[in-house]
Amino acid sequence: MKQNTLSYKIRQYLMFAGPGTVLFLAVVIVPFLYGLYLTLTSWDGVSATKPFVGFENFAAAFQDSAYWSAMGRTVIYSVFAVVLINIVAFALAYLVTQGIKGQNFFRAGFFVPNLIGGIVLGYVWKFVFNRAFVALFSGTSLLSTTNGAMFCLILVSVWQYAGYMMLIYVAGFMSVSGEVREAAMIDGCTSGQAMMHVTIPLMRSSFVQCIFLSITRCFVVYDVNLSLTKGEPFGSSVMAAMHVYNQAFTYKNYGLGQAEALILFVVCAIVGVTQVMLGKKGEVEA
Repeated sequence: MKQNTLSYKIRQYLMFAGPGTVLFLAVVIVPFLYGLYLTLTSWDGVSATKPFVGFENFAAAFQDSAYWSAMGRTVIYSVFAVVLINIVAFALAYLVTQGIKGQNFFRAGFFVPNLIGGIVLGYVWKFVFNRAFVALFSGTSLLSTTNGAMFCLILVSVWQYAGYMMLIYVAGFMSVSGEVREAAMIDGCTSGQAMMHVTIPLMRSSFVQCIFLSITRCFVVYDVNLSLTKGEPFGSSVMAAMHVYNQAFTYKNYGLGQAEALILFVVCAIVGVTQVMLGKKGEVEA
């Protein structure tokens, strides 16, 4: 009887979850394991042979000053972008949950930038910065200066991702009962105090999700970086993902590039998991 039950569960699993499992293994697990193997080789990405070099690529990665400069820029960019994305997204979510006329239209409009591919988005904003702003203000393009290029990357990222995070905050606002806010107002709280001490604590899970998604997206930014700045001027806006790509596919150091990609993945995972753990801990305490 137990064998029949077990075989029935196996058949059910293979029928409904089997295709998804096969795709997950083929698209995620197998490439990841193969990538781990490539970090131990000096493969150039083209030749048939893959000479085994052990952990030399990791040693070279830790000595690659250009990589760590790109990593530092990525951290700076991510800090500013994550903070601004969530501030703008929270403000937009508050705006479109106050019962204003046409708020569903505004929700859709604010979300649209997230539907545009990063490559297309970068070229559109590159035209805006290089042509429109220069013509309007009779100055030089922001993309031609070191700090200006970084500012442009942050601005475009906020414009792209804020609408998506807004939807999560909207769900958070809607999950907070209006009766709770009304009770706080009756007890003498102002609207601002009710927001700070009642609404925001009850929306903690929304903050955890949005900050996690923002961090993971910003740490691996590549498409907007490529189309908007191409790492210019003078390589001052090369992010970690772009450096990894150049190392592997432009300079033909595939093993080293894969090792640096793995380090980037570990850093991103540590930051993201730490943020989620701290957020969940605070959520329980709240």
